[in-house]
Amino acid sequence: MKKLVGRTDLEDGLKRLDKLTHEEARMATAQVLKVTHTVEERVRGVADTLIGVDNRVARVEGGVTSVDDRVAGVDNKVEHVKSSSSPHIINAIW
Repeated sequence: MKKLVGRTDLEDGLKRLDKLTHEEARMATAQVLKVTHTVEERVRGVADTLIGVDNRVARVEGGVTSVDDRVAGVDNKVEHVKSSSSPHIINAIW
């Protein structure tokens, strides 16, 4: 009789251990999911920052293009003055 009772306790203990093992696995999975969401939020924040930087670079690039166009316009005007003026007037200007 003691052997049968002992086996029941052993089987109950194994069932309880199995239940705890499964619960521990679920808790570990929940922790991994929580960390994954935290990392995802941070990555989204970095992506948003990069979009902001990209927009700023595009604005700077537009400004540089505008300056380049103005310099080209000045260069064209200088060439026009050079070609329409006599050499001694150009020397006097320089």
